[in-house]
Amino acid sequence: MDSVSLSDQPAPHYLAPGVTRSAKIVVAGAFGVGKTTFVGSVSEVAPLRMEEPITEASVGVDDLRGLPHKTTTTVAMDFGRIHLLGDRLALYLFGTPGQTRFRPLWEGLTEGALGALVLADNRDLDGCHEVLGLLEEQRTPYAVAINVFPDAPRYPLDEIREALALDPDTPLTECDARDRRSCVYALITLIEFVTSRHAPVSLVEPRT
Repeated sequence: MDSVSLSDQPAPHYLAPGVTRSAKIVVAGAFGVGKTTFVGSVSEVAPLRMEEPITEASVGVDDLRGLPHKTTTTVAMDFGRIHLLGDRLALYLFGTPGQTRFRPLWEGLTEGALGALVLADNRDLDGCHEVLGLLEEQRTPYAVAINVFPDAPRYPLDEIREALALDPDTPLTECDARDRRSCVYALITLIEFVTSRHAPVSLVEPRT
């Protein structure tokens, strides 16, 4: 195969031409809550996935109850990108691994983030408490979205808010991680929340 220099290739199209701001968003949550699916549903580029097969080494370590078809797990991060606000805002999405043993990665991925969208599962609401605690320790603003699994129970959002001990102003919504429209709505809910409080210091000009 003949070698081709990079200069012979067309420049890649990374951002919409109208982008004036960019921001880092973390998609967090417990193991198996749908973070990888969420990032894949909304990303406008092929998502970067750092996954490994679930092996016998996970037995007794990772809780696979309610996840009979899960065969892989994120071991570093998922990455995607989406434009909002008429293509003026580019969001870089970083999906975190769900297992608590990856806490150092969680801490690193939240650095410099405008905010975090925490996915939760009604079948195991307790699973997201550690993630919420970490975000609060790091003073990372967040919104919570209940990923509505087909076999999961449904509860009124005010009951979920109480169960998660969320502040009254913390956004709480529902989404289906497989459905792009509902996922984008959840992201917009987060962006509206964090920009109303932190836009002057957290939105940055894209590098040229």
